Amino acid sequence: MVTKDMTIGQIVRTTPEAVETLMSFGMGCVGCPSSQGETLEQAAAVHGLDLESLLTALNK
Repeated sequence: MVTKDMTIGQIVRTTPEAVETLMSFGMGCVGCPSSQGETLEQAAAVHGLDLESLLTALNK
């Protein structure tokens, strides 16, 4: 299960299929260095995304 407190790096490592979902939301930087320490909640805020919608999609 993906949570808002996981870093993008953790999500990519533990749930590789999430990359497609993240990119579909406009988060094309899943491999950038800042993603290793940035939580999903922080990334959603930076990209102006609705966190709940993103979490729902990632946990389908």
